[in-house]
Amino acid sequence: MSEEKALYARKVKKAARMLFFRRHRKPGVKGWELKKSLGKGYLKIINLLDAELKKIGLKIKIVSEDGLEDKLSEDQLEKAWFFVTTSETLTVSDAVASGWRIDDLAVLAVTLAYLNSRHGKASRNDVEKFLKEKFPHWKISYNIDRFVKMGYLAQDENEVLHVGWRTKAEVDQKTLMELILT
Repeated sequence: MSEEKALYARKVKKAARMLFFRRHRKPGVKGWELKKSLGKGYLKIINLLDAELKKIGLKIKIVSEDGLEDKLSEDQLEKAWFFVTTSETLTVSDAVASGWRIDDLAVLAVTLAYLNSRHGKASRNDVEKFLKEKFPHWKISYNIDRFVKMGYLAQDENEVLHVGWRTKAEVDQKTLMELILT
């Protein structure tokens, strides 16, 4: 193996470790961290790693804080989150095996459907009132707080809930709505 290939192999391994081992509350790492650790050609390294991950049903997502994925500038890439996610829709058994409870997924799905029906935002009180018809009261507040921390929901200072950056990145909202409506 040539020196250049060996260097790329080491950098791909380093990038994989950075993306798989969680150091923040959020999954993945910021672009500036990758650039600092891997060098200016970090996007090439990420593309090589992404090609390897696709072989096992995973992919690297690059998402800005506001949920944008396409055509990010160099500055936006440095501030964006790079993380590993599945390239296929998870089955229920896969979701349970990865630590999700079915009832928690149901709360998230119903909350996202409610928010989407309200053009992506609604007051927390309205969401909780709606969810109380379907789920135990104690579970609702706990799950909403957890989903905000995880990035699936966002909450502003006026307690208005929005669809979070992780939902935009990981959830096919169109398919979710189609499944709920059928």
